[in-house]
Formats: sequence, C-alpha cells, structure tokens
Amino acid sequence: MVSEKTELNRYVEALCAEVRSEYTIDPRYYEGSAVKQGLRNADGTGVIAGVTRIGSVQGYLMRDMEKIPIPGELFYRGISVSEIVDSHAATGTFGYEEVAYLLLFGKLPTAEQLESFNRILAASRRLPDGFFEDMILKAPSKNIMNKLERSVLAMYSYDDCPDDTSLENVMRQSIELIGCFPTIVADAYAVKRHVYDHHSLYVHNPKDHLSLAENFLRMCRWDKSYTPEEARLLDLMLILHAEHGGGNNSAFACRSLTSSGTDTYSAIAAAVGALKGPLHGGANAKVQEMMNYIRENVSDPTDDGQLRDYLAKILRREAGDLSGKIYGLGHAVYTMSDPRAEAIRKYAREMADERGFSGEFDLTEAVVRVGIPLVCEKTKRRIPMCANVDLYSGLVYRMLGIPEDLFTPLFAIARIAGWCAHRLEELLTCKKIIRPAYRSSMEYTVFVPIEQRK
Repeated sequence: MVSEKTELNRYVEALCAEVRSEYTIDPRYYEGSAVKQGLRNADGTGVIAGVTRIGSVQGYLMRDMEKIPIPGELFYRGISVSEIVDSHAATGTFGYEEVAYLLLFGKLPTAEQLESFNRILAASRRLPDGFFEDMILKAPSKNIMNKLERSVLAMYSYDDCPDDTSLENVMRQSIELIGCFPTIVADAYAVKRHVYDHHSLYVHNPKDHLSLAENFLRMCRWDKSYTPEEARLLDLMLILHAEHGGGNNSAFACRSLTSSGTDTYSAIAAAVGALKGPLHGGANAKVQEMMNYIRENVSDPTDDGQLRDYLAKILRREAGDLSGKIYGLGHAVYTMSDPRAEAIRKYAREMADERGFSGEFDLTEAVVRVGIPLVCEKTKRRIPMCANVDLYSGLVYRMLGIPEDLFTPLFAIARIAGWCAHRLEELLTCKKIIRPAYRSSMEYTVFVPIEQRK
C-alpha cells in the first residue's frame, strides 16, 4: 500500500507540473461587472440571491449608491440578539434552546412550549443504538468536523423516512439533529483524544434535565464538573453563533443543496463541510495561531510600537502564517462594530480577570487598536473596520478550558439551528434549483486522434 501511494504521488506531481496552466484564468475575464467573484458586487456587497425572514445582518446603509457605516446589529426573526443576550444575562437563565425554537418556529416560545421543546431535545441527544460503536469508535478521525460531517450523513441510515421533504418530517429531523450534534462532537472528541493523543477513553451520556451548554461541558470533561458561570458563558457563545443570515457560506451551502431536492442529512453535511474552512468557521483557530505567533515573536506585547511592527510584517507576508491576513479583523457586512464581538467583550471580561487571562484579553484589544489602522492604510479602506466575533471566541473557549479541536465544532453545534431554519425556508418558499452561471474562458479546438497526439 505504501509503495502504491508513493507511485500515485509521483504520478500526480508529474502531471500537475504540466497541468497547472490549464487551471489559470486570464484576469481580463474578470474585468467589468459581468463576473461576480465570490458572489460579491464591485463594492463588496453580496449579490442578492434570495429573501429570508430568519436572520438579518446589518452593518451599513446604502445611500446614493454608497455605504453608510452604522453600528452592527444582528436580528433573529426580527428580535435583536443583543436583547436576547442581555435578557438571559440579567436573569441568569440559559437561552440557546429558546433561540433554537425561535429560529425554527418563527416566534418566542411560551414557558409551556419551551418545556415541551426541551423535553423533545433531551430525548434527541441520545444517539441511535450502535451508532457510537459503529460510526465513531470504529472509525476515529483526527478532525472532529470531518467526523461530524460523516456522522450526519450516517444518520440517514438510521432514519425510517430520510428522503421525505415534507414540513413535518424535516422539522422532526431538524430537532433531532439539534439535539444530537453536541453528543456526536463530544463522543468524537473523546475517541480522537484516546486514539491519537493516547489518553484514557471516557464517554459520558447527556442528562435530560441539563441545558445544551451544561451537557456539553459535562460530556467533555473527565470528571463531568463545570461551574454555572462557565455554562452560562458557553450558552452566550451558542446564542451568538446560532444564525447569521442566508448569505453566509455554510447557510448558503445548505440552501443550495436543499434547492436540488436532496435529503436533510446531505444538506446539513454540506453546511458542516463549509463551516470547517479557515475563511469561515475555522477562523477562530487561525486567530489563536496568530496570537501565538505574536507572543513568541514580540518581546513586549504591551508595547504598541513593537506590536505594530510585527503586525506590519504579517500584512507584508513576512511573519505569521504568511497569508498576509490579520485574522479577526474586518467583516463582509459589519463596519463600525460586530454585535457578537461586543457581547463577548461585555460579558467575558470578568471571567478573564478571574482566571488569569487579563493579559491575553488586553493583547486582543491591542490587536484591534493597532491592527485596524494598519489594514485600512494598506487597503486604502475608507469606511470603518471592526473586530469580528472570531477574534474573541477562541479566547473565550480557552478560558473555559475547551481544546482547540472543539472550537469550530462548537460553532457547528450552535449554527445547526440556523441551518435547519434555512433549509425549511428554502423548501417552502423557493421552487428553483440554485444555479449561478460561470463565464467560459476556454479556447475551442478540435479532437485529435490518440496516434497523432504529442
């Protein structure tokens, strides 16, 4: 097998040395407004591909064809996410389950409705008989997102009517997926940790009376212990990540597959795969990697001058991961502020001070203060730029003792509610398959018989 792989690698390398030019497109084909790379208009705004009543992301106004920056706002079914967060923070209650209900059913639940919903979710947290052994334990993965995606596809085989796209059936599938995502992730991490990191294997079952946040912390820790403050902070993160409009990459992937008429598991698995990317859900891990580079290479990170010099090197592709990106700064929609980042800054600072993360929190704030002017200067940006949620989320997870392997899976655990809502909306309101066009740049030629080819 090893020799066969070596031969394959050599074969591919040789071919790719010749074929690279076949995947190069002359930049002139992108000139003008006909081609919308990334489904973006020339001014950076997204191409309007549909209409949604699920979530709204607001970061600017358009006036006389120009962007007018405004403080960022995020709405779930017309309700400000900031109001949701503040309400639960004031009462010390858990809010993610309420948000999931709001996204799926379009309105806030009554106390009785929320109790019933929580009961159904609790039952859905238990995986089908044999699923853990057959789908997770026997086929471990180093990457939890890949294991989550495979597990979602595998759920198809445990469903008596997986291809039924009626409202009632897809709603049932959605609730079951929201319920079981945390269990799949926790179990997949336990197996990964055992097989690849050589730690003892411990797998804890979820408890029906606990919230999603409490259950996840309990399942991921060997001693099943957590504090109420930890659980409420994780609940805050889940609320903030639950939905972000139909145009984000993973939600659009879900809607695109849904438009073809495929099953729920295929559509949601596609969303998981999209979220894994470092330019989407994987960005929080890239932020932490960047912070490590800063701490290793800047002798005094509290000195704005030294920090500025190093961030300038990152932008020039001379430091960091050589991508030229300062991760965590800027957003496709938000200009003056990202409401999710603002909420984290508001509610996570106290725990940072208590747990010895004050210095790291201060460094994060310094990257915003020093980095934004550098980026604006390099890109000649005229409108404001803000820190996005990814700059802070990884730090919060580290404060909670959550390993980096679980940063993006936690994003998926939260966003599954939004994905399912978008799938339902696509099924019920859109009757055409999503099919954007690509402009051809090929050169036309004739078929040459094999004996005449050189």
